[in-house]
Formats: sequence, C-alpha cells, structure tokens
Amino acid sequence: MLKKFFIICSGADTDILESCAIGEQNKYAGIGATVFFTAVMATIACSYALFTVFDNLYTAIGFGFIWGLLIFNLDRFIVSTIKKRNNVIDEFIQASPRLILAVIIAIVISKPLELKIFEKEINQVLLEQKNELTLANKDQIAERFTPSIESLEGEISALQSQIQTKETEVNALYDTYISEAEGTAGTKLLGKGPVYKEKREKHDAALAELQQLKTDNKAKIERAETQIAQLKTDYDTQVKSTQPIIDGFDGLMARVNALGALPFLPSLFILLLFLAIETSPIFAKLISPKGEYDYKLEDAETAVKTWVEQKVSERQVLLRTDQELNNRIYSDIAEEDELYTYKRKKARELMQLQADAFFKHQKNAL
Repeated sequence: MLKKFFIICSGADTDILESCAIGEQNKYAGIGATVFFTAVMATIACSYALFTVFDNLYTAIGFGFIWGLLIFNLDRFIVSTIKKRNNVIDEFIQASPRLILAVIIAIVISKPLELKIFEKEINQVLLEQKNELTLANKDQIAERFTPSIESLEGEISALQSQIQTKETEVNALYDTYISEAEGTAGTKLLGKGPVYKEKREKHDAALAELQQLKTDNKAKIERAETQIAQLKTDYDTQVKSTQPIIDGFDGLMARVNALGALPFLPSLFILLLFLAIETSPIFAKLISPKGEYDYKLEDAETAVKTWVEQKVSERQVLLRTDQELNNRIYSDIAEEDELYTYKRKKARELMQLQADAFFKHQKNAL
C-alpha cells in the first residue's frame, strides 16, 4: 500500500508500471518518496515561517499545508515530465529549466528551517540589535528635549548667579558699615556717626533689593524647574511608548537579516542539503539507465503518435481526392447545353423582376 502511494507520488503511469519488474517499481517508489518527504519538509518550513509572521498556530499550519501541496504538485510535475532519451545532453537540456525551479524551491524551503535551527543565535543577534535600537531611540528623543532642558538650566544658573552677586554686594556693604562703626576703616572714628548711618542705609537698601531679588528669582526658578520636570516626564513617556515597537522587532524580515549576520558556512551546508533533496528525484531520472518502464511508455506514446499521424494523413488524402472529384464533376456539368439554357432562362426572369421593382420605386418617388 505504501509502495503504491509513493509510486503515485512519482507521477509514473501506474498501469504501465504494474507490468514492469519489481526493481523498476522500487526505483519509482523511491523517487516518489523523495517527492513526498520534500513536500513534508516544505510544509514544516512554511508553517514555521508564517508562525513568526502571524503568531497564530492554526493559520500557520493551514497556509503551510497549502504550500506543501503546491511544492508536492510542482515536484511531481517536474519528475513526471522528464523523459528518458538516448542522448544525455538532450536529457540535461530538457531538465535544465526544472533544475532551476528546483533550486528556487530548495532556497525557499531551507530558509525558514535555518531560522529555526539557528534560533538561539538569531535571538542573541536580535537582542544586540534591540539594545542598539533602544540607545539610538533614546538619543533621538533626547535631541528633541535636551536643548530646551539645557536652556532652562542655563536660565536657572543665571538667576542663581544674580542672587550670589547681590549677596556678595550686600556682604561687602555690611563689612563696610561694621568697620566704620568699629573705627577700623573709613573715617576710623569709633561710634555710629553720620558716615556710619549713610553706609548702614545703603546696606539696608541693598539687603531689601536682595530679598526682593530672591523672591522674584525663586518664582522664576520654580517655573523653570517645573518645565524641566515636565520635559523629563515627556521624554520618559515617549521612551516608554516607543519601547514596545523595539521589543517587537523580531519579525520574519528581522530574523532573516539577523541570520545574514551569522557565519555563512553553516547556512550554506543546510542550503546544499535541501538542494540535494530537492534535485535528487531529477538527478535520479537523469542518471538512471533507460529501463523497462521507459521503453513501454515510449511504445505507448509512439503508438498513439503513429495512429494520430496516420489518421491525419488519411484525412488529407481523402480531402485531396474529394476535391479532385468535385472539380471533374463540375467541369462536366458546365459543358451541358441543357444546364446552360436553364440558367439563362432564370437569369432573364431575375433581370425582369429587378427592372419592374426599379420602375415602381421611381414612380412612387414622383
């Protein structure tokens, strides 16, 4: 039962193959098994590839099964249409388009399985890429907020510098009027004289200005700090909202690109393996000698071809014969006086009818 199923998979004519030797049947059963298991591998590969895209098991299996049937039908068609000839070069030329198609199919089948086989290595590459993307994303977002934050921080520094400068000035005035009171500077007279009062009033005025400056600048600094805090919050929000996009950077195209970053040699071996599996039925037909099945199939095809050519030739001869007979018959009839007289009479009647009809038409027009 299994052998018969694989023979059907090979695309061979089962009626002809049943009359062949067991060895010939086993050869085509082996070719059919290769076609079948290639389709199975194509189903698995496509299902995994689509699972990475849709993230749905049932959808991936459904489309993967359809893809497997397509590959099975293509392989079966390729193998069944290769006919054994007496010239190896002619056979290879006949099979060359099918070999190109087999190479394309092998590449398509092997790529998803490479993604699964090297999944851990691909995940490591994707992790590194995600980290790089995360840092780059933060830098790009920071470029939007950093100038504003730096400008506000510079404004705060300028406001604080104004306060410090004013404090220095007030402290200097304080030292001046204290020194005047102690008699260590200025007039060097001990006591609180007119000069002391003048310097004290100047200090008190500067101190009042300092207090007012602190109050005004404090309000400005608080507003600037609030704006900085808001900008930092917006920055964190944007980083947080864009991070899921980077975390989801593991689709089919990302994995294929990550696979390209890995060493090429292991991928090449897997590709060659599937290329050998995909082209093995074709090479099996090419390198195998012309067997009993091929001779019987050629006999059946040439018998039909000969019968069709014979029928076409007979129809052509029949057509030529019928044309010659018709020409002779009409030539003989054309020479008869009775037929000439009859046709002359009918032509005269027809011309009379045409003349009467023309006369009536002209009369009605007047």
